[in-house]
Amino acid sequence: MSESDLCLHALKPAAGRRRAKRLGRGMGSGHGKTCGRGHKGQKSRSGGLHKIGFEGGQMPLQRRLPKFGFRSRVAASRCQLPLHKLASLEAEVIDRQVLHDAGLIPAGARKIKVILSKALNKPVVVRGLSFTKGARQALSEIGGREAD
Repeated sequence: MSESDLCLHALKPAAGRRRAKRLGRGMGSGHGKTCGRGHKGQKSRSGGLHKIGFEGGQMPLQRRLPKFGFRSRVAASRCQLPLHKLASLEAEVIDRQVLHDAGLIPAGARKIKVILSKALNKPVVVRGLSFTKGARQALSEIGGREAD
C-alpha cells in the first residue's frame, strides 16, 4: 500500500454500506417537505405507530383465539381403559374400586369406558363400566360377562 492510497480524496466507504436517507433538506433532494411520509394519515404523524397486535380496530387475533391451557372438567372425570388390561386383575368381579386400587384409573374418574385393544385372554366379570361395541363383543366371545 502506497502513501497515495491514504489521501482524503481517495477514501471510500466500506462495500455494502449505504448512506442514510437525508430527510427534510429541500425539494431538490427528493425527500423534502413531507420527508417520504406522504400526506395525512397515521403514518405521517410523529408518534403515529400502533401498538403490536393492533388490527385497525378489528378484534385482534390474540383476543379472538381461546385462552391457552384450557382443561375440560368433563374430560377429567372420564377415562378410557384398554380391554386387555382387565386380564391382569385377579378380582372375581372387576369394578371401579378394583381398577382404582390397581392404579389403572385416576381417582376422579366417574365414567370409565372399556375400549377394544389387544385380545383378552381370560373371561372376566365386570360391573359398572361402559363398553364400546367391539369391546363388548370381544368380552362375550371369550366367555366374560357384565354383572348387574
